[in-house]
Amino acid sequence: MLSATSKETIRATLPAVGAAIDDITTLFYRKMFTAHPELERDLFNRGNQKQGGQQKALAGSIAAFAALQLEPDQARVDLILSRIANKHASLGVKPDQYQIVHKYLFEAIVEVLGAAVTAEVATAWDELYWLMAETLIAMEAGLYRSAGVAAGDVWRKVLVRERRHESADTVSFVLTSIDGTPLPSFSPGQYLSVGVHLEDGARQIRQYSLSSAPSNADWRITVKRVDAKTLPDGSQAPAGEVSNFLYRNVFEGDVLEVTTPFGDLVLQDDDAPLLLISAGIGCTPMMGMLSHLADTADPRAISVLHADRSPSSHAHRAELAELVDRLPFAVMHRWYEDLGARSPEDRLREGRADLGEITIAADTRAYLCGPLPFMLGMREALLKKGVAAQNIHYEVFGPDSWAAAPA
Repeated sequence: MLSATSKETIRATLPAVGAAIDDITTLFYRKMFTAHPELERDLFNRGNQKQGGQQKALAGSIAAFAALQLEPDQARVDLILSRIANKHASLGVKPDQYQIVHKYLFEAIVEVLGAAVTAEVATAWDELYWLMAETLIAMEAGLYRSAGVAAGDVWRKVLVRERRHESADTVSFVLTSIDGTPLPSFSPGQYLSVGVHLEDGARQIRQYSLSSAPSNADWRITVKRVDAKTLPDGSQAPAGEVSNFLYRNVFEGDVLEVTTPFGDLVLQDDDAPLLLISAGIGCTPMMGMLSHLADTADPRAISVLHADRSPSSHAHRAELAELVDRLPFAVMHRWYEDLGARSPEDRLREGRADLGEITIAADTRAYLCGPLPFMLGMREALLKKGVAAQNIHYEVFGPDSWAAAPA
């Protein structure tokens, strides 16, 4: 908890810092990567850096955390920090790296705000930073303990046992241990990080959901090839650096560097009705959840909603239907932007996902994964249908700006 003096200073200066936070975080990353180029090369997602998404996500997290010290909402603080801590653990972040971040973040604050950063202001924001950092360090230590590893020691080598096409632009990899022993179990919905060494010498890391059941001795991830494209605003979205490398270069018998599974999008152990909503490759954590639910013959009411470009682009389409059929009280609804020669039918529609005609019980737990605009739209629709905000869970791969969305 912030001291009373620092709290009032934060309250007085938050508008000014908030207005400049994008400039601060942009300058922070530039300073840090100039001094520590290995962090950009081997730890941070340089694609997100180029597009500015990581800078905006960091700015949103800092501003949201600061605001929550003034108007406390512990559940929202836990949501923001749990997501960050799991991502950090999946990267192998260590406590001493917070000192590096502190140095260059505060240099950026002073440079951007200038004389406005008095000794009192610096003390207050320093206290805020370490409150956030030490909370994350403690959470990450707990995650490492639960995984049975030392802080940051999350990497292992695995063998690709099987590669299979799941759609025209999507492949899955079944991963097994080098020595034949079962890989560690995980909670359905979690992800692991994959590190690849690219042609320019960089070691880039990305996260992929485990799309298999935790009861399996092996792990399975699903990877979608991402082509460069022009966005509606005219900007250029680059091709997927790691996903495309995996899609084009990794086959049976190859060895990959991956981490212990982490992630807080996990099924709650209760009897609440379930709603699994996904779009595109966001189906992957849902596949892990459904595999677990089918293996355990879960008796709950389960609704599965998926949106995609077309049936041919829907990864795990047939497997998804088989899993739903194995669950006694599960139903599936699908939307495709292009049905091709197929005609719409019951629970198969053309167009974008729409919850208008879907009956949803108020005590439903909803799990979402897909593009951020899609999830924010689904969240708004769920709230209108009476689903409590705390019962709406999500996964974002890439910079997480959900945290800055209104509660």
